[in-house]
Amino acid sequence: MGSSLADWLALREPFDAAARSMRLTRAIASALPRDRIVRIVDLAAGTGSNVRFLTSYLPLPQQWLLVDQDAALLAEVPGAMRSDLRPFPGGRRSPGGTEVGFETRQMNLGVLDASIFLGRHLVTASALLDLVSERWIRSLAAHCRAAGAAGLFALTYNGDSTCSPVEPGDDEIRGLLNRHQRASDKGFGPAAGPDAINAAERCFSARGYRVERARSDWNLPPEARALQRQLVDGWAHAALEIAPGRLSLVEDWQRRRHAHIDAGISRIVVCHEDLAAWPGL
Repeated sequence: MGSSLADWLALREPFDAAARSMRLTRAIASALPRDRIVRIVDLAAGTGSNVRFLTSYLPLPQQWLLVDQDAALLAEVPGAMRSDLRPFPGGRRSPGGTEVGFETRQMNLGVLDASIFLGRHLVTASALLDLVSERWIRSLAAHCRAAGAAGLFALTYNGDSTCSPVEPGDDEIRGLLNRHQRASDKGFGPAAGPDAINAAERCFSARGYRVERARSDWNLPPEARALQRQLVDGWAHAALEIAPGRLSLVEDWQRRRHAHIDAGISRIVVCHEDLAAWPGL
């Protein structure tokens, strides 16, 4: 699972980066301290794509803690980082002159451990909140508040997508996918799915945070064949898990979407939102 998931994460990374809200990224960066090491924890970090995106925008020096339950993904982090990022503790300047350090920790995030939040200025994650429960998001907000940390959570799926050319099964497949998301439990409790972004706004606002949201949609052009194909296949798989009786419809829809991808005429938009949260006084 680790290697196939790593391949998926690598495939989507450039589209994630293109979709993210620069307004919220810069707003969070401007609120972080500039007179000390900026300490950041990245939840469900995978191979470190969130680090690779954010390091250029946040104040220096930085010290990152990357937490994930998948040891195989974390093992790929050092080799996946840019040459100016080094695995060293403390955020101190390395002999090569970099001011960004990182360390990894393998941990089951099903129940959040307060120790990973202590002393952090920023808590961040990418493509995570729609996979977790509202109860988990409530706990996340509480831990952030106790640490006095800001939050930046990118690429939360909001339940909408469009495909072109349009096919008759598009709406039903999307509906089945959203049902599947809400019915899944990946160890965080029943997933909030498309409701996650609203849940996050509620939970952080209830803890006295100022919250801002921004669209961060994937816009996949015809050239993104590999990502589109994996996306379509994933949607079809989810639809069949939730509605096995719709096998004929799902397989026919999948075949027609593949044909559009192979013909170089398919465009897919997957709607996400980013959320930034600043602790109040």
